[in-house]
Amino acid sequence: MLKGKNVWNEWYQKGMGEMRIGERTVYSFPDMKKSFYDMLRASAEKYPHKTGLCDNWNRSYTYREFLSMTDSLAFYLRETMQVKKGGHVGLLLNNGIEFAASFYAVSKLGAVTVPFPTKYREPEVRSLVEKADLACILVSEDYEAWSPAYENMGIPVLLTHGEEKEYGFTYLHMPEAPWEEGVGELADEAIIMFTSGTTSASKGVVLKNYNINHAVMIYQRLLHLDSEDKTIIPVPVYHITGLVALLGLFVCLGGTVYLYKRYDARRILEGVCKHGITFMHGSPTVFGLLLNYQKEFPRLPSIRTLACGSSYLPVETLKKLHRWMPEMKLQNVYGMTETSSPGTVFPYDAATSIYPGSEGKPVPGMEIKIADEEGNEAPEGTVGLVFLRGANICEYYYHLDTPLITKDGWLNTGDMGYINEDSYVFIVDRKKDMINRGGEKIWCTDVEDELMAIEGVRDAAVAGIPDAVYGEAAAAVVVLEEQAHLTQEDIKERLKGRLARYKIPEQILFVEAVPKTPGLKTDKRRIKELFAEKQM
Repeated sequence: MLKGKNVWNEWYQKGMGEMRIGERTVYSFPDMKKSFYDMLRASAEKYPHKTGLCDNWNRSYTYREFLSMTDSLAFYLRETMQVKKGGHVGLLLNNGIEFAASFYAVSKLGAVTVPFPTKYREPEVRSLVEKADLACILVSEDYEAWSPAYENMGIPVLLTHGEEKEYGFTYLHMPEAPWEEGVGELADEAIIMFTSGTTSASKGVVLKNYNINHAVMIYQRLLHLDSEDKTIIPVPVYHITGLVALLGLFVCLGGTVYLYKRYDARRILEGVCKHGITFMHGSPTVFGLLLNYQKEFPRLPSIRTLACGSSYLPVETLKKLHRWMPEMKLQNVYGMTETSSPGTVFPYDAATSIYPGSEGKPVPGMEIKIADEEGNEAPEGTVGLVFLRGANICEYYYHLDTPLITKDGWLNTGDMGYINEDSYVFIVDRKKDMINRGGEKIWCTDVEDELMAIEGVRDAAVAGIPDAVYGEAAAAVVVLEEQAHLTQEDIKERLKGRLARYKIPEQILFVEAVPKTPGLKTDKRRIKELFAEKQM
């Protein structure tokens, strides 16, 4: 077992110590704020006139203005929408000031934010809404057509209006709220974030205030960030990276956040140059797509640090980024929703290190162990199943009893990896069949269910295949009914209204029977071989 507090020096752990929160004893920051809202208030008091956020239409908001917007919305949610402490508030909102204000307003009330993926199709979102036990849901005008279904479930809906012209809740004419402290406590639930789509495989990760607070404070230290830093959120804000590792982190440290509604590589690079962006955190796909515009933007002198997580960053891509931005430091990050983002962080520039393929070391407050097939701790350098335990690990899933989190707090990540003699962690593969398309997670069962719902499809199975742009993509083998005459295009067209675009299989192969193992389970390895043979 490797403990983060044993591999980082004293500077990174200043003020840290053991503390009791609920039934857990964790190594964290005894003086941490009670909630994200309290972090916002502290930044607003320290930097009242500084630009804290800038939206998709280049409208800027000082910390004092943003705090006032948050307070007014919190008051409206409590008094008009009847949101109480512990209540669940759904957010179906774009990357924007509306999402940010809503998230911090919910935090002030001690309620629980449930963000929904705006990339999902309506049936997928509705399926998650049904599981979330919402007190109300805040919906962007872009998805207004979906809201009657939520009202039919008895869920009050609050829509935005005119986002392109002004802050989308301006029409509510909310008065300035009376000053009140936030009511959130460290042990309170803060976020429920679903990690997959529409089937029973969907897990609601419950993150508490102390989990996410620890995460942002650790990031601040390990990435050497301060109030002078500026970032663009190049990923969906409803992802753990966007919500905690960017929005929450930068509000905590008093930096400046630029919120872009959609990912646009050229626009992001224009923003880097125009605004002097110093830091970005994204997936390998995010940075790989930026590389396509290197000739248009040969120098990016303002960038000091990049953090890369959500999936493995190829070493060659790492080196290309370093050649493009030679004065930049790139720190690999390994984590997931269950870890509130950071599990391990590379301590310095990975591109110039002797371990560029490593994900770094466990952060202070985190422990890691590698287990063999029998559950025993594996020897140094031996590949095994990765387990994590620490202050930013979720305690449980929503309404789901699972052995993935043990009674003594160990999280079974489902990933395979090893630790070398210098305490660096390497992740070599995923044990489960989940497909990671450029940071977007795809569960095979979600896609298979929708394939099987198509008239004329008798059997189907999905697996991940290599993709030059996204690292991995979904592919499907399909068995048709005898009289069916479906083509690849027919199947993809039928999936468009049921699945997010990134979940739709890139390739479809028609077979007489889905390959099976001797134990009559679907043979995913053979499916991948079939697609590899097709490329020969």
